[in-house]
Amino acid sequence: MQVLLLSMPWAPFNRPSIQLGALKGYLDRQFPDLCVQSRHPSLTAAAAIGPDRYRRISENTWAGEALYSGLLFPELRDAARRLFQRELPDLGAATYDALLPVLDAHLDTCLDPLPVADCQLVGFSVCFSQLSASLLAASRLKARRPEVRVVFGGSVITPELARSLPGAFAAVDECITGEGERPLARLVASLHGDAPSRAAGIDAARPQVAAPEPAPEGATIADLDTLPLPDYTDYFAELAASTLDFIPHLPVEFSRGCWWNRCAFCNLNLQWQGYRHKSADRMLTEIRTLTGRHRCLDFSFTDNALPPAEANTLFQALAAEPVDRRFFAEIRALRQGDHYALYRRGGLTEVQVGVEALSDSLLARMRKGVRAIDNLAAMKDAQENDLRLAGNLILEFPGSTATEVEETLAALAAALPFPPLEPATFFLGQGCPVDKAPQAFGLTAVTCHANYRALYPATLLDRVPMLVRSGRGDRERQRRLWRPVRRALRAWREFHKQRTSRQPALCYRDGGDFLVIRQERPGQPVLHHRLHGTSRAIYLHCRRPVAQKELLQTFGRVKEEQLVRFLADLTHKHLLYQDDGHCLALAVHAT
Repeated sequence: MQVLLLSMPWAPFNRPSIQLGALKGYLDRQFPDLCVQSRHPSLTAAAAIGPDRYRRISENTWAGEALYSGLLFPELRDAARRLFQRELPDLGAATYDALLPVLDAHLDTCLDPLPVADCQLVGFSVCFSQLSASLLAASRLKARRPEVRVVFGGSVITPELARSLPGAFAAVDECITGEGERPLARLVASLHGDAPSRAAGIDAARPQVAAPEPAPEGATIADLDTLPLPDYTDYFAELAASTLDFIPHLPVEFSRGCWWNRCAFCNLNLQWQGYRHKSADRMLTEIRTLTGRHRCLDFSFTDNALPPAEANTLFQALAAEPVDRRFFAEIRALRQGDHYALYRRGGLTEVQVGVEALSDSLLARMRKGVRAIDNLAAMKDAQENDLRLAGNLILEFPGSTATEVEETLAALAAALPFPPLEPATFFLGQGCPVDKAPQAFGLTAVTCHANYRALYPATLLDRVPMLVRSGRGDRERQRRLWRPVRRALRAWREFHKQRTSRQPALCYRDGGDFLVIRQERPGQPVLHHRLHGTSRAIYLHCRRPVAQKELLQTFGRVKEEQLVRFLADLTHKHLLYQDDGHCLALAVHAT
């Protein structure tokens, strides 16, 4: 028996699919006589249209979907073209029309050599921007061999979509929602005649019914250390046969789910049943093995957020090795600044911190569990430890107030020295807390996102609830409220774009009993500030967020009115940030 696993565009071409690697490794171990092959058409697609253009499109969910939707539903091509042009105006309609025949021919070219004739099962990993490409590929595979079983899984396949898609789209026989190892193994066993004809709650006879919510008993793997290593051998064989020349980044999985899992806007954990993580020892073994096996030094953690305690142990062990690995990871804002230094010593070079907001009340309503000052401290710590920080600022969150916008603008003025955040207009994800209780967040109704109407026929949208939704309520008011923040973000980016100095825009040098602070501001000459004696000591004590009460206790000889006046002066000069009785020195150590 043969199984084929596919990850369609617009998955990143410069790294293998961890979903396919994990499933292949698991199935190979469960069924030694099974032939499991994985394929990454993203590689040949990138070669066909050019790596830079592929990367640009892959970073925009709607643009990528619009291209394959135009092939899948020709009657919607004009609407899909307009959507593509709106999302990527610098590429525009001409690029859309030029790419369609290239992608059309590419799809047939990459399907031709696939061993479909010998396959009983074809599985698609469907994540963001892969749905229309996967549906189109499934349709063409079914046209060639109607009896092959087609199963969809992945982060886009939410429980609601999984229940409805097989009945609405004939090329999809069934869907697996949640982690796929055990459900897919049961389905393989049923097709192989080794088990009853139900695979993890999925009926083997059409019309197929996806696993109910919650996940079927036994689908969740409690101990992630028992999983085999991801198998990326097929990806590297495809890369060697392609015309592309690069060294891939390798994805690794430390945990499943999110240890926080409370954010009001997040729906990334719909498919996970509980939070679990691997041990640091297992993760270290995995990284060492993949390094040696594939001769790669760049890794990306796929976690929603690294497990803090185990991550500390892992990076401490990595720091002791004479291997120049580099890692990307997503983390929550850390309260201990020395953890950033530890992560950097262990090879972490790029980090995405869940910033999302810079207003305390807005962060509370988002259920982030951090304060604005914590987010600013994370940005500062990343810069001080030579970590490239990627972060988003969510704009137009439902129910945002004018006061929260003003608080955001004040925090942005303090954040100016740090690399800028990216604006991210709020989108309503299916199953997130806002979606489940829209009225509590000021929404009067929830509907299908308008962009889907340009991508899929109304008959399909009536039956299949898509991942992104749209909320009605105060949307127009939110757009008006957040315009000053958009302008401030553009000015922030422009400031850093025009900078020529390699030094941080706000940094200090310590003279032992005095500090020299160097400060760059837009349109001003470079400023220098000196702090002597107790002033120096107070500023250094604020390297991490600290309460004014603690400062008064620590520096008992300083009167409260003197301290308040001193802190106010530093805040006015944008050398310090104050919020709710707490202070943070903004200058980084120029080492």
